[in-house]
Amino acid sequence: QMVETGDYVDIRFQDEVRYKKPVGIYWLQAAAIKAGDFVGIKQAHTTIWLYRLPSLLGAIGAVLLTYWVALAFVSRRAAIVAALMMASSVVLGVEARLAKTDAMLLLTVVGAMGAMARIYLTERRQGGSQQGWALPGIFWTAIAAGILIKGPLILMFAGLTAASVSILDRSTKWLKALRPAPGILWMLLLVLPWFVAIASRAGESFFAESVGHDMLEKVTSSQEAHGAPPGYYLLFFWLTFWPGSVLAGLAAPTVWRARHEAGARFLLCWLIPSWIVFEAVLTKLPHYVLPLYPAVAILIAGILERDRLSKWPWLLWGTSGWLIFPVVLGIGGVAALISIGGDLGIVSWPLIAAAIVTGLVAWRLYDVDGPERALLRGIVTSILMAFALYGVILPSLPELFPSARLANIIEQSGCADPVAALAGYHEPSSVFMLGTKTYLTDGSGAADFLHRGPCRFAMLEGRGEQRSFATRAEAIGLRYAPVARVEGVNISIGKSIGIAVFRSGDE
Repeated sequence: QMVETGDYVDIRFQDEVRYKKPVGIYWLQAAAIKAGDFVGIKQAHTTIWLYRLPSLLGAIGAVLLTYWVALAFVSRRAAIVAALMMASSVVLGVEARLAKTDAMLLLTVVGAMGAMARIYLTERRQGGSQQGWALPGIFWTAIAAGILIKGPLILMFAGLTAASVSILDRSTKWLKALRPAPGILWMLLLVLPWFVAIASRAGESFFAESVGHDMLEKVTSSQEAHGAPPGYYLLFFWLTFWPGSVLAGLAAPTVWRARHEAGARFLLCWLIPSWIVFEAVLTKLPHYVLPLYPAVAILIAGILERDRLSKWPWLLWGTSGWLIFPVVLGIGGVAALISIGGDLGIVSWPLIAAAIVTGLVAWRLYDVDGPERALLRGIVTSILMAFALYGVILPSLPELFPSARLANIIEQSGCADPVAALAGYHEPSSVFMLGTKTYLTDGSGAADFLHRGPCRFAMLEGRGEQRSFATRAEAIGLRYAPVARVEGVNISIGKSIGIAVFRSGDE
């Protein structure tokens, strides 16, 4: 809508304000659309992959910055291993393919924490040598970018790390090297113009929506039915950080013994305090702890470099995770194809089989070839599973994308200027696919909508909305014709849906 209207200050979903997040990600996505227009991509504003480019670039940048940060703690070889763990992790693979904030937020957090880490380690190792302006500039610029992307969350990561390190060291002298006074002024110079502009446009409603309704509700209640007890992130870590998570348990005892070393202390202060906060907050989603995973990757890489992974037999059984994950995910993916799409997905079988074989080799040859080679084989397993999942299985399940199927019905209608009303299914993806003129209403309102003219479509999800539509249509004498019925899955709530499509009687 920013691209359509030319208004790059206000954030709206049709006529409703959309103030849950600041403007940064919308600007980046709008820039991607403008770039698409510039290179001649037709209908760039409805080409979904363009909106995902900021996430892809954010993920790539975060991997490269993980390597840069790791160089302050470990050798180049180990830094590459840490970056590969991030690049192959399940959660980053997902976030890189979605038009959301989290991959770009990760980029800003890794940039800020990397600059802070280098300043801290230099102060500890060289005793207050002059640092210059480059690292503080990177730190405060990354903080400003993070605020524009997702509000004050980045301040929590940086603030808790700085506070924890200072408490454990019993000193705050190193913080002076961050140049806080000019740094804060620079940060405010970057973020205040838009905040002032939106405040002048929307008054207090932006801050009430973003801080009051979005952030505080996540702390005090399970927002959007995403509540879970403490321990949720620890449980899901083994899945979301796979394949690197397989070595986490083996590295943990040595990491704990090394906790008094400056490098390990900083990384643990980056990881543990924010992790505790996320476990305490009622609203939980697997990707929330993604900005903490670079610290985990560097810790594992450091222990791997020292060849100090635990050899406890009960922990070594965890290396079977390189085999278990592709087996479970592969069988589950094929089962989903069969049960939802009625397709055997034979094209994915060689990829899944190859992933299972490499996972088996990684596990069985762990003691023979060593943990580094085993991890690299696990990373290859992750790549093969990504090809199978993102390249074959998901594209073979159109039922997961009901909005695209609804848009296809409209495109094939032969209408010059079709418009649609949605009742019961109000996903933003449907408005994106069908256009911002789409009318969001209930069943009765959809009947009135059809009554207003030709080339109008009513799309009704749920029996209640369909009964309401039929009752109102009879009352007003509406002539309409059934067009299609779309069966699918609403992945945002994880439920099967059935959408009946009707057209105004204009033929």
